[in-house]
Amino acid sequence: MSFRTALSRRAALLGLTGAATALRVPAAMAAEPEGSACLLMPETVEGPFYVDPHLLRADIREDSAGLPLALRLRVIEAGPCTALSQVRVDVWHADAQGLYSGYDGQGDSRRVSTKTRTFLRGTQFSDGEGWAEFRTIYPGWYAGRATHVHFKVFVDTRSLVTGQMYFPDATSAEVYGTDAAYGGRDTARRITNGQDGIARVDDRRQIGVAAIERTDEGLRATLTIGVDRRARARSRLWPF
Repeated sequence: MSFRTALSRRAALLGLTGAATALRVPAAMAAEPEGSACLLMPETVEGPFYVDPHLLRADIREDSAGLPLALRLRVIEAGPCTALSQVRVDVWHADAQGLYSGYDGQGDSRRVSTKTRTFLRGTQFSDGEGWAEFRTIYPGWYAGRATHVHFKVFVDTRSLVTGQMYFPDATSAEVYGTDAAYGGRDTARRITNGQDGIARVDDRRQIGVAAIERTDEGLRATLTIGVDRRARARSRLWPF
């Protein structure tokens, strides 16, 4: 089934155009930040790396190497915690070497082009309990940013949230130190959540830090995205 066929019933609503490594995960990493479950997800920068390749798919890995990651996002109405079904959720993130698909000027050298590629991008619609799930890999890092996954949440033709999911620093250090797909780079350039200027300013309460669990294949990251359907959509550009 083509993307356009699969999406046709939703298009009018949303206005669309177009090798696991053994890992020790401390129990504390599996807990969400206290009191975050029904809070409004903070708005943050979209970044220059968002494109909509019209890929309605749960498995976004393509040929990307890295630790398997089950990505689970639950969309709710902030405050009452009501699940929002049939909400469009887009995700995109860097591969094990810090490359985004679809753009020139990638990599530590800024000389790699991935313009014709679509890896690690996809769209899902939330189910009756508000869940949208993706099969991906643990994101790689790039200079100036902590490990993260971008997401956008749409209802009707509005973008309610442009946000970023972050990962516990200890989990990232463990993954990058044990899985060869993430190696061969100058780790002195990698930064933590506390050193990330965007995370410090936009998510001071760390609402966007995912709950992490180990699975038979790799890891599972879970995040609740609280939205306010009455809010006017807004999106900021990448500041640097």
